[in-house]
Amino acid sequence: MLSRQYGSSPLIVFTSIRAHWSLIRQLTRREIVSRYRGSFLGVLWAFLHPLLMLAVYTLVFRGAFGLRWGREGESALDFGLLLFSGLIVHALFAECIQRAPYLVVNHSNYVKKIVFPLEILAWSSLGAALFHAIISALVLIVFYGFHHHSLHWTMLLIPLLLLPLALMTIGISWVLSSAGVFLRDLGHASGPVTTVMLFLSPVFYPVSVFPDSYRVLIYANPLTFLITQAQDMLIWGKSPFWIGIVGYCVCSYLVAWVGLLWFQKTRKAFGDVL
Repeated sequence: MLSRQYGSSPLIVFTSIRAHWSLIRQLTRREIVSRYRGSFLGVLWAFLHPLLMLAVYTLVFRGAFGLRWGREGESALDFGLLLFSGLIVHALFAECIQRAPYLVVNHSNYVKKIVFPLEILAWSSLGAALFHAIISALVLIVFYGFHHHSLHWTMLLIPLLLLPLALMTIGISWVLSSAGVFLRDLGHASGPVTTVMLFLSPVFYPVSVFPDSYRVLIYANPLTFLITQAQDMLIWGKSPFWIGIVGYCVCSYLVAWVGLLWFQKTRKAFGDVL
């Protein structure tokens, strides 16, 4: 399969995934299976891990620290589900960003294979992260349904948040995977950066509890909008902020487009460095 040169068309992001969809799907499946290979429970851990995390978050942050969101009638499980919904968004982003600087470096054997489309490494990484995010979201929805004996119709609109999140993440991943070839320190910096983004987002507390002087940092975090929308749609049953989502989709696609252009432009030097 020849690695296609997509040019600079604004549609190259969709062209790249359509042209190599079969290979992306195979690599994603292999990545998910390899993560659980050799374990006794296998892929069942994909369900058990979010269950354990939900229990830990509820017990530690609500039970031990006594944190509350400040809503009337809020139970311990409600707080845990609120926190968990924000962590699903952050975990998807953080998993891809932390792995991105190593994608090309760890697959250096592919670099000199002209027939291999290196840009799909980021797609397969995103696909595996999306798989785990969807499993976690299903666990959250099931627990919410058992607790409240009903579900919000707005839960059906969660894919509207996954689209801009995926586009933004893949764009940044392309930039980092390319830059990671030339600057190996990026791999060490990505973890602390995503941790800072976690604490500068409304995951553990609502935005209202942050001092006014810090709120500019909270809103500058690109995850803040998606996290608050996920909480509103999954937990509170609020309709999405349509204008904000459309604007976020446009900006995220621009990030993905520029990221792929950068990756395609710099990939010619990968072989010389690796």
